[in-house]
Amino acid sequence: MSMTFCNVHFTQQPQKIVYVSGALMKSLKLAGKKSVKLRLGGERIPALVKPISKQGNHLYLASGIRKGIKVPMTGGVFLRNLDEEEIQLGPLIGVLSDGNTGSLVQPFGSRTGFIKQLLREGSNQSYIFAFTPRDIDWQNETVNGYFLTDTDRFIRRRVPLPDVVYNRLPSRRAETSSSINQLRERFIRKRIPFFNWSFFNKSDIYKLLENDPAAAEFIPESHMNPSPEQIKDMLDRHSFVYYKPSAGSLGKGIYRLSYVPKRGYYARYRSTKGNVLQRFGSFASLMRTLQTRHGRTLRSYVVQQGIRLIEIDSCPLDFRFHMHKNGKNQWVVVGIGAKKAGKGSVTTHLKNGGSLLTPQQALSRVFGARGEEVLNNAKRTAITIAEAIERRDQHLIGEIGFDFGIDKDEKVWMFEANAKPGRSIFRHPSLRAEGKASVEHILEHCLYLSKFRRREVL
Repeated sequence: MSMTFCNVHFTQQPQKIVYVSGALMKSLKLAGKKSVKLRLGGERIPALVKPISKQGNHLYLASGIRKGIKVPMTGGVFLRNLDEEEIQLGPLIGVLSDGNTGSLVQPFGSRTGFIKQLLREGSNQSYIFAFTPRDIDWQNETVNGYFLTDTDRFIRRRVPLPDVVYNRLPSRRAETSSSINQLRERFIRKRIPFFNWSFFNKSDIYKLLENDPAAAEFIPESHMNPSPEQIKDMLDRHSFVYYKPSAGSLGKGIYRLSYVPKRGYYARYRSTKGNVLQRFGSFASLMRTLQTRHGRTLRSYVVQQGIRLIEIDSCPLDFRFHMHKNGKNQWVVVGIGAKKAGKGSVTTHLKNGGSLLTPQQALSRVFGARGEEVLNNAKRTAITIAEAIERRDQHLIGEIGFDFGIDKDEKVWMFEANAKPGRSIFRHPSLRAEGKASVEHILEHCLYLSKFRRREVL
């Protein structure tokens, strides 16, 4: 099996003919052949082969071919020899999201900018489109996808089911619905790789890693749906803990609970009015307040050992590690943002008053000349944990966002793993190149999963 990059053009002839340049005829081993089967996604069509005199790798598709297998547009794509009789165009990459299907300006709401970036970068090497669950016609096995034109505008094109799906559905609630579960299973039954299956659940990740010999040492003590006795025991042993929803995000609903002998118990949290610090004379009164405020939802809370993190200006630091699978199916660290907590904030989230630094800026201020060594150790730890999650998770994962902490003894701790990490760290002027690299890694992994692997070109 071989792979070649070429430029695809359209002609108006109605016949089922492909016109192939001399160099491309040679690359595809078509010399002497009168016909070939062309494939896009799951669609196939027989075509007559006509050689043409033109420099470079060029493929001209008559309208009968283009319409028969629903080739969406002209441009540069790969051709893959499946066997002597069949050649596949692609890859056909689908980015699954949600939004307002009535708009061609902002069809995916606040995610439109990121999706445009993906499509802009990917259209140089693939047929890449975005779609919502409502755009799939399962009966005819087609998708009415959103493609990006050269003028940066969306157009709709109906194409076969994609070769690979990158899941960026934004809602936990939507992902747990029966319709989305059915959608994922349908793609898997059709052997279409579907990566980033769903959001991670905090408690599931802690359970998954606490028994992994390579990763367990980096995970703080954590308990799902803890009893009041468990929380009090952890406060006695660790002085402070984090009490947070297992399926939460953006720091919502998180409490930092602490115990100071002879002074009492404290709860620090974020309200609609800002950061709050509340004192309680007894542990029982603290728990009564939390139970009154949250009721049964506390059953989905996790309590986690508090770690004394390194600080700048008396404000704790943690780190967002943005991990990707690359074109060789290996985990790599693509971007790192150091997040400094705002004064009195329970988290380092930027929306809660946190600020963003580069890891080099942060670690050099704390550790001086040893900052680079500490950073390299954290990178190795991130890869170790990503590999551990992948070993124990039953679905395809191509991207992970880790929230890490580092204590004053230089030990690395993993607080959270996110299957669909936010991209706010890439807004930092010093991290824009990493943001572009993140998009490139997503596309490289799509090529890998769709078997349009770059290494086959070399």
